[in-house]
Amino acid sequence: MKSRLGLWFIFLLIIISIFIDIKFLLKLGLDLQGGTELILQTQMDQINPENRDEALDSAREVIEKRVNLYGVSEAVVQSSKIRDERRILVELRGLKDASAAAQLVGKTAQLEFRELPAIFSQEQLEATKSGIPLIAYAQSTGLTGADLKKAAVTFGGSGTNSGPQVAIEFNEAGAKKFAEITKRNIGKPLAIFLDGQVVQAPTVQQEILGGNAVITGQYTTQEAKNLSIQLNAGALPVPIKILEQRHIGPTLGQESIDKSLIAGIIGLSIVALYMAFYYGIWGIIADVALIFYALLVLAIFKTGGFIIPPITLTLAGIAGFILSIGMAVDANILIFERMKEEIRWGRHKQLALELGFKRAWTSIWASNVSSLITAIILYSLGTSIVKGFAITLAIGVLVSMFTATVVTRTFLKFIVK
Repeated sequence: MKSRLGLWFIFLLIIISIFIDIKFLLKLGLDLQGGTELILQTQMDQINPENRDEALDSAREVIEKRVNLYGVSEAVVQSSKIRDERRILVELRGLKDASAAAQLVGKTAQLEFRELPAIFSQEQLEATKSGIPLIAYAQSTGLTGADLKKAAVTFGGSGTNSGPQVAIEFNEAGAKKFAEITKRNIGKPLAIFLDGQVVQAPTVQQEILGGNAVITGQYTTQEAKNLSIQLNAGALPVPIKILEQRHIGPTLGQESIDKSLIAGIIGLSIVALYMAFYYGIWGIIADVALIFYALLVLAIFKTGGFIIPPITLTLAGIAGFILSIGMAVDANILIFERMKEEIRWGRHKQLALELGFKRAWTSIWASNVSSLITAIILYSLGTSIVKGFAITLAIGVLVSMFTATVVTRTFLKFIVK
């Protein structure tokens, strides 16, 4: 009864794996899918030497936050130090036109609320037309981006305020400042400046309490999103300069995928033929489990097993997967050899099956645990390329233990009975 239930469970997993493999797409890394790579140089002239490493880490964190808010999934943001030069590498996977993202990465957003005269003189109007910035006539209120709690894109109801807009919420101190500013400026314009450029200068209709307001304007959805990203991300701790921005095409990546696919098929076929030739019906059962192993691993790569995020597959990750194919039959070989010994000693096949699994388990466990420890060390200490190899190897080892000790065992029990 247990063998039959286990068999139905395995068949259900096979169907789910096939469905996922057909319907879901693999997430490919920068080396396979293409994208944009930015090399940023930090300007540390005004930073004390003892604080420069800390400033570099802070800049990396801010840039990583900005990139994530922009919506580029699985982006890589790494800092490096070569002598006295500190750089930040940004890899934007799948983003072919990264000019907008590059501006967000390197821009320092300075949000200010300033009071404006109720009526501009003719000279002031002419000056603004000739290029003198409006901020020259604005009076600081002390309300800045430091008082901002969060910003988010919302959509207005109807009329002139319909469409995308940015809702802002101030912290407790900012809410008090905002209430006082709006109270004394009823009927007057209150200008919102971002990096010295006026975003909006609405006329205050009433005192605004609670610290919530909306920045309206003729924004597109993307413009409103970019504005909210800049406000949320905050200012960079140090100025940066974009040294290099280059597009990485997917041509090499597609070629690598094709070659890796061929290598995987060849490796899987050779292993399957060897197992069938050397172990007969047992080897054929192991081959079926090996096919299920490949389907299940791909399904986990595409979905993360709905537990972790989907795996971004790099060329190194593919190498780890191909390596794990050969390792997937290690446990089967240990089990089959123990079963052959038990049968030579006169054991019944069903008893030999149980004893073979039981006595091979210690070796299987030790071998796979040592591989997992290696993968953990590689992931902890390695670069992003090495991490891709380590995580696919670890997933392959875990799934191979399952297919060997559960799938192969269930099939063998069913056939022996």
